Amino acid sequence: MNQTALQQYRTIGVQSGVADASSHQLIAMLIAGAADRLAAARGAMQRGETARKGELISSAISIIDSLRASLDVERGGEIAGNLAALYDYMEQGLVEANLASDVARLDEVATLLAEVRTAWNSIPGDMRQAQ
Repeated sequence: MNQTALQQYRTIGVQSGVADASSHQLIAMLIAGAADRLAAARGAMQRGETARKGELISSAISIIDSLRASLDVERGGEIAGNLAALYDYMEQGLVEANLASDVARLDEVATLLAEVRTAWNSIPGDMRQAQ
């Protein structure tokens, strides 16, 4: 299968997954996407691929910004506020990691994101909202 066809197949798969996903699943997909980009950025950083590293980190920042935008501060209260602050910290850390090509800083953000992912995935099914 050529690369164009493979990319189209992936795009269709993602689009159908998004169309059928609950809001809980959409957030899980965003978290997974950010984690994937951070892992790829780490590899690019280690290989000295500056442009690719920047693209991947920028994409991760955009996804984290989407996570922040999805917060419901009214209903989420203190937890939503704490997550917003954490997402700000993570974005700042990614900017710093990108500027300094700092693998340790990138890993710190990846670890924080993994903790958010674990917490998100541990929400009991009856507490997840289907939309």
